[in-house]
Amino acid sequence: MVNARLRARMRRGGPVNRTKESSMHRGVLALAAVAALWTAPAFAQTATVPQDVFLTSQGDGQYLAKDLILGAKVHNAEGAIVGDIEDLILNADNQIQGVIMGVGGFAGWGEKRVGVALSALQIKNENGVVTVTLPQATKETLEALATFERKQPAKSLLDRAIEKAKELSDKGSVTAKDAYDKAKEEAGPALEKASEAAKKTYEESVKPALEKAGEATKNAYDAAKETLQAPPATDTPATTPPATEPAAPATPPAETPKETPPASP
Repeated sequence: MVNARLRARMRRGGPVNRTKESSMHRGVLALAAVAALWTAPAFAQTATVPQDVFLTSQGDGQYLAKDLILGAKVHNAEGAIVGDIEDLILNADNQIQGVIMGVGGFAGWGEKRVGVALSALQIKNENGVVTVTLPQATKETLEALATFERKQPAKSLLDRAIEKAKELSDKGSVTAKDAYDKAKEEAGPALEKASEAAKKTYEESVKPALEKAGEATKNAYDAAKETLQAPPATDTPATTPPATEPAAPATPPAETPKETPPASP
């Protein structure tokens, strides 16, 4: 069992020791490169922003559709909620002409969507609280209204999912490419310095340690090899004394025949 373990250990030691030096060298260089990427200073990139294209803040008299209209609850003249605004109707000049309001139903089931002119809505924003009122929205009027007809069908869930997937793919590819180009540009000199530092560290510290480890491994290998090649010790068997034959039993003396008395007349 001991010899088998020594042979297995020698088989494992040979190829590993031959490749250990190169593997550690590559590992040191890789770690140095990663450290350089994290510690490299970030350089701000300046770009020219075109005028009259982007809005940086909300101006006076401006409002966001989701804050004021989209999703807002619509009340009737008595203050009861009769529906909610789900979409906007735009004209050819991209100006809001009306809204799509969902009425009836429960939690979206059995709901009917009707169109309402924007001018018919009374929108008030008092102390940050938005109230939308449609005085003409009586129960009888809403029941008599026909469903708003679209010229183009609404996008299906599959179409929306495809668009979302393409959006995420485009954004991700642009972001990844920008990050790669920036890191490549910024990390070039740092990577070169890190490579030189790693090479110096390898020559001064790692390589001598590897040589000592290789020498120790070779000595252990030679010692194990000598142990395997040594002839086994032979033990002298103990001398067994010859068996002693048992002594022959003594022959008893012959009995003297008794004299026969003479016959009487």
